[in-house]
Amino acid sequence: MSAIPSGAAAIAEAVRAGRRSAGEILEESLRSIDRNNKNLNAFLHVDSEGAHRQAAALDAREKNQALGPLAGVPVAVKDNIATAGVPTTAASRMLETYRPPYDATVIERLRDAGAVLVGKTNLDEFSMGSSTENSAFGPTRNPWHPERVPGGSSGGSAAAVAAGLVPLALGSDTGGSIRQPASFCGVYGLLPTYGRVSRYGLIAFASSLDQIGGFSRDLDGLGLLYAAIAGHDPRDSTSAPRPVEPVDPERPMTGRVGLAASLLDWPGVEPRVAAAVREAAEGLAAGGATVVNIELPEPSTGIAAYYVLATAEASSNLARYDGVRYGLRVAAEGLESMYRATRSAGFGAEVQRRILLGTYALSAGYHDAYYGRAQRVRRWIRGRMDRVFDSVDLVLLPTAPTTAFRLGEKTADPLAMYLADAFTVTANLAGIPALNVPAGTDAEGLPVGVQLLAPAWREDRLLSAAGVLDRGRTAPLAWPEGAR
Repeated sequence: MSAIPSGAAAIAEAVRAGRRSAGEILEESLRSIDRNNKNLNAFLHVDSEGAHRQAAALDAREKNQALGPLAGVPVAVKDNIATAGVPTTAASRMLETYRPPYDATVIERLRDAGAVLVGKTNLDEFSMGSSTENSAFGPTRNPWHPERVPGGSSGGSAAAVAAGLVPLALGSDTGGSIRQPASFCGVYGLLPTYGRVSRYGLIAFASSLDQIGGFSRDLDGLGLLYAAIAGHDPRDSTSAPRPVEPVDPERPMTGRVGLAASLLDWPGVEPRVAAAVREAAEGLAAGGATVVNIELPEPSTGIAAYYVLATAEASSNLARYDGVRYGLRVAAEGLESMYRATRSAGFGAEVQRRILLGTYALSAGYHDAYYGRAQRVRRWIRGRMDRVFDSVDLVLLPTAPTTAFRLGEKTADPLAMYLADAFTVTANLAGIPALNVPAGTDAEGLPVGVQLLAPAWREDRLLSAAGVLDRGRTAPLAWPEGAR
């Protein structure tokens, strides 16, 4: 496995200074993708032609023309984010032939920042999953171990960054879909505050929970990616018209960090994961923070509320894929038969399961008992987190209970799969930002991650605390064999 040689910040600085060309950087990335994607299945589509046009335009600039903060940086995009004229399938047969006529706002902003968009990455179909095994186009494999999952649903983006195929990638996070694969693949993964990054052009799963964020192998690159995509967008009614706090991983972090120590004894938490969280607490304390014990809502409460709300919204959002308006259409006699044939052929088993669950939760006689109650639990969780942040600046807890599990290990047990999100759904339900920070490896050489949560709009605190942990490492982060 061969990888591009440096991080996003170094690439952009070299291109701006004229020491390297965007075309040269792109060729290195494309060669690495060509060599490795057959085994990883991280990319569903590589837009070589479009990427070459972008790189050529950057290299043809006038000498006095300023280049953006991501000049020449190859970036991968999760395949549920609209890219004009480029396949956007959501890893589903339902959208297999879809080519959007427009770019998502985050794509426009990356282009404006000088990024070179190289292709679209694999995911669980319509972002419904925790392992990237639910893709209609085959699973992605973890670059650390080919028989392990990369996490999900943004597993293709996480694997592409971990393997060094690209320095940065976009993902989306509805209940952990950036942070959990970031943990499994050993990279940084940021969920911004709900409303901080435009969702215009994102194929919806659960609209009140979905948020676009990103992956990077280093904090400087993550900061550049976040700064490029964050900010108000009038085309997204949920986008917040408020200023974006500048992020600086070099800034000292001297506030109070709440350690959710009781979660380390939660059933299923592997000893190495618990140890990594305790080590991170020690590292933050050594860096100047005050670490105090706190209590968070019971994970099973959040999981129960999340899977009612998310499936209910999925049932509503995916009703549009009916064979009439757009997407796949399977010919059949009669309208009802066409609906049934189209949706049976177009949606995979997990998507069908969630549509059925959500439809049941919204049905007459059950709406208040399930959906209404889940909304009340969500408000309670939001209130609990607000009170937690009255006394601490950040919260520290595991990202996932375990390291990457084996392909096929949990596909027959949906509940076991859903519990992989036990520690991540809280941030989505509360609408707050969260960050996975790589924290070494376990005895089998698989990455371990720890998670930081901050109050709404304080992504800057997350990156400052992660910078403290990064500077306190006694050894540099390891990468999959050959991906250096």
